[in-house]
Amino acid sequence: IRVSTRPDAIDKDVLETLKNYGVTAIELGAQSMDDDVLLDNRRGHTSDDVRRASALIKEYGFELGLQMMTGLYTDNDEGAKFTANEFVKINPKTVRIYPTIVLRDTDLAALYSDNKYKPQTLNDAVSLCAKLLIMYKNADINVIRLGLHSIENDAYISGPWHPAFSELCQSKIYLEKAQNLLTVQGKYTIYVNKSSVSKMIGQSRCNIDTLAQQGYICDVKADDKLKDYQIIVERRA
Repeated sequence: IRVSTRPDAIDKDVLETLKNYGVTAIELGAQSMDDDVLLDNRRGHTSDDVRRASALIKEYGFELGLQMMTGLYTDNDEGAKFTANEFVKINPKTVRIYPTIVLRDTDLAALYSDNKYKPQTLNDAVSLCAKLLIMYKNADINVIRLGLHSIENDAYISGPWHPAFSELCQSKIYLEKAQNLLTVQGKYTIYVNKSSVSKMIGQSRCNIDTLAQQGYICDVKADDKLKDYQIIVERRA
């Protein structure tokens, strides 16, 4: 059984009860580790609440998950990277990353209407979350969700929602890795893990088209000896 709750809702009595009822994993809606951002967004908890609750959850033997949001009101890319670094220090088993979406009938919608809040563009959110994904992978922390699973169409106002947000982020990583390896224009074969071929190609072949515009004519093939995010480029005659 996996449950999700607020950092300030965790104490020893609560953990004893959850343990007795067979709960195995607890996720905390931390959202940010910047106290000013938490205050501005009326989260009602502090970064120290996250650290305290995380330590207790681990002490009681639960699997710990942390959830963060990008593009919060008064936050920025550097703030999101700070939050990710603080999460890495806590060392949860799992992380979820949610770009902030403006929904109807919320305080954020009022700020957006008054031009006091500007949500991330989809491209900006993808670029940032791709970097966060690599940070967590390097720390051996499993990102189990990137982006909201779904939203009600009549509730959505603005923000970087996409039904395949996670794949967009992973495709961004593969594109940047290929660009770092390709230095001389020409024809190439790019090898990636079988499960990553579509991510290297990109949605609607966007990665392949981007590389072609830069002078790199590429096709993509599978090599199951490669791990996720590993690529090999081979020049073709």
